[in-house]
Amino acid sequence: MALPLSYNTRNLIVRWKVTMLAVGAIALVVAVLVVLIAMANGFRLALQATGSAQNAVVTQRGSGGELTSGFDFEESRAVALDDRVARDANGNAIASPEIFVVASLPKRDTGTLVNVSLRGVTGAAFSVRQGVRMIEGRSFTPGLNEIIIGKKAAARYAGVAVGDTVRMQRRDWLITGVFEANGGGFESELWGDLDVMAAAFQRRGSYQSLTVRLRDPAAVAAFSAEVEKNPRLTVQLVQERKYYDDQSAQVSGPLLALAVFVAIVMGIGAVFGAMNTMFAIVAARTREIGTLRALGFSRSSIMLSFVLESTLLALAGGVVGCLIAIPANGVSSAAGGANFAEVAFAFRITTPVIVAAMGMALAMGLAGGFLPAWRASRVPITAALRA
Repeated sequence: MALPLSYNTRNLIVRWKVTMLAVGAIALVVAVLVVLIAMANGFRLALQATGSAQNAVVTQRGSGGELTSGFDFEESRAVALDDRVARDANGNAIASPEIFVVASLPKRDTGTLVNVSLRGVTGAAFSVRQGVRMIEGRSFTPGLNEIIIGKKAAARYAGVAVGDTVRMQRRDWLITGVFEANGGGFESELWGDLDVMAAAFQRRGSYQSLTVRLRDPAAVAAFSAEVEKNPRLTVQLVQERKYYDDQSAQVSGPLLALAVFVAIVMGIGAVFGAMNTMFAIVAARTREIGTLRALGFSRSSIMLSFVLESTLLALAGGVVGCLIAIPANGVSSAAGGANFAEVAFAFRITTPVIVAAMGMALAMGLAGGFLPAWRASRVPITAALRA
């Protein structure tokens, strides 16, 4: 015969001080886990939004990113003229050759100089990346020292409003507009004319990346294999979405590993805390346990009852921890990307994150309640009644 659930809930309410301590310890672990995973999740989603399944990115073979990449015009032309690259109404390849450099700008809140990404582009960049659109001011004029800034960068750095001038490479650059890019990583960058920026940053004679629009996205694997095998080329071709997934893994991976490590360390502490709490409850309820045994409840029923109490404590702690962490959803932050420049992103608490956190809480409850429950079930009836 099993003990009713109401018996367990009443016990938790009557011993509310002990209950609150156990719930608080588990809630703290869950809240920290959720926030750290939300941080890694937000960074990953920000870079995922940067890529398109219709595009492919060409970089130097073996390079870890655009900053360490470099190839000449002829290689760029050889890829862009391939029949698998889409054409515009005039028959021109929809391909965007680009350079990528890093400069420093002061943060709006502290004034501290941080790295920021600058991208030299042509007008083709706006055709290849259809999600990029101006939301304030105008685009830069080719041939002039003008730049446009992403929405997230405009909110994060000081002195970058439309009409402001920033000093880089001993030149003054006029900010002419603000653009958005579907919330992706491009919103953390500054864009200017390719030729002007190549001259200013000594990048003449080569590109660092080439982004092309494909006629058929399914052809990317065969296209990539042919590029890799071509002995005249020193470049690699990767689907744009996969490219930015790989870039995000270099940061989100360690963040996720940190979240798991911290959760395990704090979780062990919370398990021992829950175990001590349950052992104290067992010691205080020895006579009660003996009475239950005398009334005919089996050892397995008593053991199940105490495990259930521990589980209820853990689930309550999980819910409280998630509620504590939820205000962090959407909070803006930034992290250094693979190119050593900041990428702005927002914390993202998704359903899988909540499920993982509640699973962690449940595991802590079961681990912390098993031994005390086993001990409670092994208390002899006569010894319990004499206690």
